[in-house]
Amino acid sequence: MCLAIPAKLIGKIDRLATVEVGGITRKVSLMLLPDAQVGDFVLVHAGFAIQTVEEEEAKRTMELLKELTELA
Repeated sequence: MCLAIPAKLIGKIDRLATVEVGGITRKVSLMLLPDAQVGDFVLVHAGFAIQTVEEEEAKRTMELLKELTELA
């Protein structure tokens, strides 16, 4: 199963971004989403930002993922 995770873009240098998910930061490629800007929420899959999403949708998805981890 493939799952894309919403993350907030907190830094950007060329096509390499730093994103934050639940207090953890990661480097991801913006090769597929070069117009993304700091402050945007993006879906991250396999090290690539693949789509921008609305902040409300991203936060709702993050809450659902948090609930799933609490059930496990």
